[in-house]
Amino acid sequence: HVSEWTSMRQQSTGLSVCKWSCVFLSSRAQIERRMEMVRVVSHNTHKRMVTCLQGHIGTDAEKRHKKLPLTALSQAMVDGGSQLGEESLIGKMMEVCGEAENRLASELLQHEVQIEKDVLDPLNHKFLLQHSIKESLSQYVDIPNILKQRKQLARLVLDYDSARARWLQATKSIISGTNTQALTAKADLLKEEVDEAMNKMELCKDQLAADMYSFFSKEGDYARYYVMLLEAQADYHRKSLTVLESVLPTIQAQQDSWTEKPAFGTGLEEHLKRSSREIALPLEACVMMLLETGMKEEGLFRIAAGASKLKKLKAALDCSTSQLEEFYSDPHAVAGALKSYLRELPEPLMSFQLYDEWIQASNVSEPDKRLQALWVVCDQLPKNNKANLRYLVKFLSKLAQDSEVNKMTPSNIAIVLGPNMLWAKTEGTLAEMAAATSVHVVTIIEPIIQHADWFFPEDVEFNVSGMFAMPTPPSNHSMEYDCSTIERKRPGSMVGPENDNPRKDR
Repeated sequence: HVSEWTSMRQQSTGLSVCKWSCVFLSSRAQIERRMEMVRVVSHNTHKRMVTCLQGHIGTDAEKRHKKLPLTALSQAMVDGGSQLGEESLIGKMMEVCGEAENRLASELLQHEVQIEKDVLDPLNHKFLLQHSIKESLSQYVDIPNILKQRKQLARLVLDYDSARARWLQATKSIISGTNTQALTAKADLLKEEVDEAMNKMELCKDQLAADMYSFFSKEGDYARYYVMLLEAQADYHRKSLTVLESVLPTIQAQQDSWTEKPAFGTGLEEHLKRSSREIALPLEACVMMLLETGMKEEGLFRIAAGASKLKKLKAALDCSTSQLEEFYSDPHAVAGALKSYLRELPEPLMSFQLYDEWIQASNVSEPDKRLQALWVVCDQLPKNNKANLRYLVKFLSKLAQDSEVNKMTPSNIAIVLGPNMLWAKTEGTLAEMAAATSVHVVTIIEPIIQHADWFFPEDVEFNVSGMFAMPTPPSNHSMEYDCSTIERKRPGSMVGPENDNPRKDR
């Protein structure tokens, strides 16, 4: 009876445990594999996130702020701006940028503290901490707690196996022993230990299974940390953009208001507006230097200057300096700088818009009507273009008065300088454009120089800005080639009655 009872208990208990264990282990193995993958990828992600932080995790905010690269950049900029001073545009820019970088550093610090609190710490607690985690944190962790329960279950399984082995040994003793009652009582006690061990094991298994299922039922909650990461980054970049947008208008205004900008290659309107001038600085400076030392220089505008001297003079004019004494002795460099300025204008002095009108006027066959047609086009020039053309033509007319010495007649001047004053708005190099229009340009520029006082009857003050010393005026003498304009009239429809009267040359 005892033998049969023992056998049945062994079979029923063994089968139930074996069956339950097989089902549980099959399901648990899948979950554990997935859980381990989550732990590994979370660990790698956490490690990369930490390397992206520029501050030092765990340090207080003030120390962390000081160690940010942006903070160091900000300090370097502010110090540099202080050394350069307010008179330097770079100095002013560095101070403004330094303050902006410091504000960006503050935004970055707040962003990193938020990332550490809302993303890194939870990821670390829920996925990465090992079984040594403090008990006070156990209610907040998942994978580390599950790992701890797995170890506890392994110990309970060993306890169950040991109790079961002792119980089986006791049941065998009942069959072969003589004191059946005592052995049976011992076997019953051991059976109670087996049942207790089995209950503990099953409770632990149930708890472990519940925790693992709970972990994966909350996968959407855990994935939320990555959404929070992107939301925090978006918020940081929005705040950083706000800082930059608040600074950019100020720094752009300082840039735009700075008058010391290159004149060469800059549009005439922009240069005059920025420098508050009537006549372009390179034009006035070169004219004033040539009036002083270049009017009798043979081949002016035709003979090329030394490249290094020309480059130096252009750079000096771009700096808006009036300290140009060293260039007075090289009029060919000065003339070359004037030609370069005209050539490098984005739009020619005589305008792209009126190019066709200039060409049509130059094609008029009768000389007087051709002059009137040219005057009509000249009168249509924008105000600043007309003022600077008037200034230049008056100077070139003055230069031509000494043509017996300098060999620069109106025709020669038109040939060498005309292509730099008017060209077509077409594709190709400047040389190609000049070649295509040179014949027309000469027929336009030459009569304007030749009859400068008819086109522009007002007197010109060459030292417009007062920056330069006026040269000693040469002896007055009339230009023989301009005498034909004495009785010539401008078109009546374009001028007032007072300008219709014939005008004697001075």
